[in-house]
Amino acid sequence: QVQLVESGGGSVQTGGSLRLSCAASTNTNCMAWFRQVPGKEREGVAVTRTDGTTWYADSVKGRFTISKDNAKNTLDLEMNMMKPEDTAMYFCAAQAYWRYWSGGYLPSKNEFDYWGQGTQVSVSS
Repeated sequence: QVQLVESGGGSVQTGGSLRLSCAASTNTNCMAWFRQVPGKEREGVAVTRTDGTTWYADSVKGRFTISKDNAKNTLDLEMNMMKPEDTAMYFCAAQAYWRYWSGGYLPSKNEFDYWGQGTQVSVSS
């Protein structure tokens, strides 16, 4: 079992920046950030794995950066040039050891086994 704890959410104005962090109880290979607004499906934002391979949703490409510190078992999401449509609950996710993400696409939520409790991000216009 892997425990994930997010931090860093909050409120920001359009064009501002926030940094989310996720602390994992143990090392995992593939980790990701998802987000969800009420009434909508949880959607992938960015994914990475231990070797540094990353993939981003088109909506955040060029604005968000995902990074994984393998020594500290942490996952960060640097969010810049934020927009009101980035407003959502953000979740950290990790795959079980037996899964493998080949890269080149954004995995669905069904491909992740462990989830954090979420942290709220609000962007005002």
